Amino acid sequence: MSGSRKAAFLDRDGVINVDYGYVSAWENFEFLPGAAAALQALYRAGYQLVVVSNQSGIGRGFYTEHDLMTLNREISIHLRDEFDTHISGFYHCPHHPTEALGLLRMVCDCRKPAPGMLLRAARELDLELSESLLVGDKSSDILAGRAAGVRRMFKVGDPLNQNYAATDTETVSALSEVPGRLITRAN
Repeated sequence: MSGSRKAAFLDRDGVINVDYGYVSAWENFEFLPGAAAALQALYRAGYQLVVVSNQSGIGRGFYTEHDLMTLNREISIHLRDEFDTHISGFYHCPHHPTEALGLLRMVCDCRKPAPGMLLRAARELDLELSESLLVGDKSSDILAGRAAGVRRMFKVGDPLNQNYAATDTETVSALSEVPGRLITRAN
């Protein structure tokens, strides 16, 4: 993949918002402390913001693609109006290999840890993966980023309880730490 723009690939639940489990409506969506300001800082630093999220709740029948698209629109409007920040794309995987219903029960190339969502976003948005970063809260996020060729990754978790040590991954306690880490590393 060879694009001209860098991206910040972001998992949603547990990184951008409180993970209440299968969040699919704006009234149940709650930004984590400092997350919206961190998105603004990344956007102002020249990163295209791309949300990449496993959404097996669709495949499990808990909510619909329309519900998710409506929520994504509300997130975009809020960030645009309150933070002058633009999300370049929302990518999701509705599949699950064992728990989804009907045709959505499958092994696919888009469910993280597979890199499909990131590769698709890179193609569609003209993104340079080797200049991009990823922020996730699960090992599957990091593995997807690594498989896609993302250069720098951040895993949200307890930095004192690092059970996931990798040379290409930094542990942060929240998305809000990432912009500061980028500035610190650049100096």
